[in-house]
Amino acid sequence: MKEPSMSDTPTTETAFLTDVKTLRERARQSIDDGPVTPTYQGDVDTAIELLQTVVATEIVCVLRYQMHAIAADGITSKSVAAEFEEHAESERQHAKMAAERIDQLGGTPNFDPEGLASRAATEYGQGGNLVQMIKDNLIAERLVIEHYRELIRYFGDKDPTTRIMLEKILADEEEHASDMHDLLVSHEGQPFLPRD
Repeated sequence: MKEPSMSDTPTTETAFLTDVKTLRERARQSIDDGPVTPTYQGDVDTAIELLQTVVATEIVCVLRYQMHAIAADGITSKSVAAEFEEHAESERQHAKMAAERIDQLGGTPNFDPEGLASRAATEYGQGGNLVQMIKDNLIAERLVIEHYRELIRYFGDKDPTTRIMLEKILADEEEHASDMHDLLVSHEGQPFLPRD
C-alpha cells in the first residue's frame, strides 16, 4: 500500500477547497441555470426583484438629469447642463449594469415605462430654476446612496458579484452627490450641508 504524500493530504490553508473533480461534476449539473451554481447563497428571485428597483431608479435618474440638462438656463447654465448630461450618461450605464446582472441571474429586466416611477427608489422631480434643479439632484443622489448601501449590506457575501457591482455604482453616486453639492455651493455661496 502506498503511503500518502504531503501533496495528497489537504493542508489547513486548502482544506476549504473543493476538489476539481467535484467542481467539474457540479458544473455539468443544471447547466440551464447559467452562472447560478449550487453554491450561490442568495435567493435568486429576491435578487432579481431588488435589481429591478435599481434598473427603475437609474432610468428615472437618467430622465431627470436629461430633463434638467435641457431645461437649464441662465448665465452659468451651459456648464451645469454639461454636468447634468454627464450624469445622465453615467446613470444609463448603471441601469445597463443592473439589467445585465438580472439577465445573468435568469430574469428579464423590466424597462416598461408603465409603473416606472413606482418601481424606482427615487423621484423624477420637477424643473424650476437652476439652483432648485441642483438641489433636486443632490437630494435624489443622497436617497439613492442610502438605498444602495442597504442593498450592499443585504447582498453581502451571499452574492458578491451583485454586491461588487452595487459598490461600483455607489461610488459613482457619491461622486455625483459631491458634484451637485459643489455646484450648489458655487451657486449659493455657502455649503448646503453643514459640516460637523
